[in-house]
Amino acid sequence: MASVAATPARTPNGPGPGEASASFPTVASVPGPQEPEEEGEEEPAEIHLCVLWNSGYLGIAYYDTSDSTIHFMPDAPDHESLKLLQRVLDEIDPRSVVTSAKQDENMTRFLGKLASQEHREPKRPEIIFLPSVDFGLEISKQRLLSGNYSFIPDSMTTTEKILFLSSIIPFDCLLMVRALGGLLKFLGRRRIGVELEEYNVSVPILGFKKFVLTNLVSIDQDTYSVLQIFKSESHPSVYKVASGLKEGLSLFGILNRCRCKWGEKLLRLWFTRPTQDLGELNSRLDVIQFFLLPQNLDMAQMLHRLLGHIKNVPLILKRMKLSHTKVSDWQVLYKTVYSALGLRDACRSLPQSIQLFRDIAQEFSDDLHHIASLIGKVVDFEGSLAENRFTVLPNIDPEIDEKKRRLMGLPSFLTEVARKELENLDSRIPSCSVIYIPLIGFLLSIPRLPSMVETSDFEIEGLDFMFLSEEKLHYRSARTKELDALLGDLHCDIRDQETLLMHQLQCQVLARAAVLTRVLDLASRLDVLLALASAARDYGYSRPRYSPQLLGVRIQNGRHPLMELCARTFVPNSAECGGDIGRVKVITGPNSSGKSIYLKQVGLITFMALVGSFVPAEEAEIGAVDAIFTRIHSCESISLGLSTFMIDLNQVAKAVNNATERSLVLVDEFGKGTNTLLPQGPLVQYLTMETCEDGDDLVFFYQVCEGVARASHASHTATQAGLPEKLIARGKQVSDLIRSGKPIKPVQELLKEKQMENCQTLVDKFLKLDLEDPSLDLDIFMSQEVLPAATTIL
Repeated sequence: MASVAATPARTPNGPGPGEASASFPTVASVPGPQEPEEEGEEEPAEIHLCVLWNSGYLGIAYYDTSDSTIHFMPDAPDHESLKLLQRVLDEIDPRSVVTSAKQDENMTRFLGKLASQEHREPKRPEIIFLPSVDFGLEISKQRLLSGNYSFIPDSMTTTEKILFLSSIIPFDCLLMVRALGGLLKFLGRRRIGVELEEYNVSVPILGFKKFVLTNLVSIDQDTYSVLQIFKSESHPSVYKVASGLKEGLSLFGILNRCRCKWGEKLLRLWFTRPTQDLGELNSRLDVIQFFLLPQNLDMAQMLHRLLGHIKNVPLILKRMKLSHTKVSDWQVLYKTVYSALGLRDACRSLPQSIQLFRDIAQEFSDDLHHIASLIGKVVDFEGSLAENRFTVLPNIDPEIDEKKRRLMGLPSFLTEVARKELENLDSRIPSCSVIYIPLIGFLLSIPRLPSMVETSDFEIEGLDFMFLSEEKLHYRSARTKELDALLGDLHCDIRDQETLLMHQLQCQVLARAAVLTRVLDLASRLDVLLALASAARDYGYSRPRYSPQLLGVRIQNGRHPLMELCARTFVPNSAECGGDIGRVKVITGPNSSGKSIYLKQVGLITFMALVGSFVPAEEAEIGAVDAIFTRIHSCESISLGLSTFMIDLNQVAKAVNNATERSLVLVDEFGKGTNTLLPQGPLVQYLTMETCEDGDDLVFFYQVCEGVARASHASHTATQAGLPEKLIARGKQVSDLIRSGKPIKPVQELLKEKQMENCQTLVDKFLKLDLEDPSLDLDIFMSQEVLPAATTIL
């Protein structure tokens, strides 16, 4: 028996985290050098959270190492049980939680539970306490205002810097400001990301972002698991067995067609933050619907190709901030910027009534063209790859060009110098050469003669011996000293000057980091929506409608998005949960008739609509759903120390305690029992899965209809499972006896077989007796062996 309902309950859930996101388009051909296949290994992202709780309010800030950005949440009210904080922890999964050592009882109790969660995956966060003085309001403000941020121009005065930060950070949220101050203190003390750098190198902070908690639909991890929204599997590669995971057959797996990594991250973020914000949902659907039009297919494919060139800009900016930029970083940034310009040009030709296209057309400013132009005119990509360092093109710096010309002309010049040096050497020396070694300078190199055995034999009048290498002696002569003074250390001079130019170019790029960050936001949004449009086109999805007045969902001919890909034929079913009549649906039917699939289908269609995706149904109308709760599979865990039934109870209790009249609750065979006494009432509607008996066979139609299943057809299921026919027949007999209220008696044939076995065992024991054995006690044998066996025989 299964049930699906939008269930009323006592208290609504608190607000949930949600964040507005952006996305972007792309172009077909991109000028520039060949892009390397790999951008280099990226360190695993970590999140470090700082939280303060005071007088019923939370102040939260966290640092994300993946993009070197600090996220803050304005002061928000929370219950004494800190439900809101728990939801934030579930979402961002921090590596460490920083808080003040001076806490009240509620926070102390909460942190104690958090530290004892042994089942938390992948592992529990580290709890770090800092002295309460580190969270002082004034010192926190001072830390914020005195920070070294690359996105703030150096030309700004102190007053201008304060005004600039005030436009980003709400300083009137006192708890949040204190949390930011504590976070900065922790980052500076732990030196996150710069542990091996010089002490004067600070932790890179590339921006501040607001973390908004509004309109989030509450979905717990059990629901994500049983609905197969996410499903991680071990990677088949033997090289990734220890740490590598891949997405299995899941909703995320079939919808994830993103071309860039940040698009995939945003899609996962949307999946973890389904929203009730109808403006945001409809804006996503508008873009998907536009790209589903046949005349826009070519444009969608071109934009998708361009998005493949959008790479990890935050990582590049972080390396620039630390002066760790690689040659490949310049190539990747160059191609990313040119792709962004292609996206901008393409979106300018699209309808500006769609917000995303308008944002890309307007916010991809000429700063992008300036960055691309600078990189293209300055960086010598071929030379940089050949020398494995940053080199500049000709005509950028006349001094560098002159030194490079000297360096290029050195071989022929040094040959002439060596010829003249040979004229002044001993006639026994057959040859010599003049070489240039960076950091050492010009040296005269002559072959080692047979007579040169001891070190004293190396001395030559007029020459200063330097070293012996590969049977060649190296000296300084008057001419080589003159060359050192005249030409200097050309290699090092050129490298130093080009490094200076690279630093200047980095400063130009970092000064425009804001537009690059915006490019990533909008491009990832466009990437996600193009992926959802592609899936909707291939799988025949339709656009859902939203009705805030509807307390439930209405689905016409819905399909399970995963099952329809695995089955040769799939029977669609409708669902209607809303209004005062039939608000609770109770579904009955035999095993394997499709009850669980139907439940999951309703949950998945509702979920897809709440992330702004088209849905597998002819029509779908989604009401004001604020949460999805499930009790479908028992998620057993040895570390929890709970029985299966207790885990089931906990899942149901979670729904009962937190669901509201706008929540969708899916329950599948709770308690594993059978109840033939079904309650009646206007709120309850009974549905069953249609079947038909064809002789001894049972035919499943997988179609939902009104009514109650009159038989379980368990014998048919047992036959399909391969149980012995005798056992199935006995099961039918016992079932009939229970139904008629008659006593259940053992099978006589089985009793006779058992009696014969017991008799044979007793006879064998008698035959093994040695009656001539003086130690044999027949009384003991009779009392311990014969009499107990007789009770089972008679």
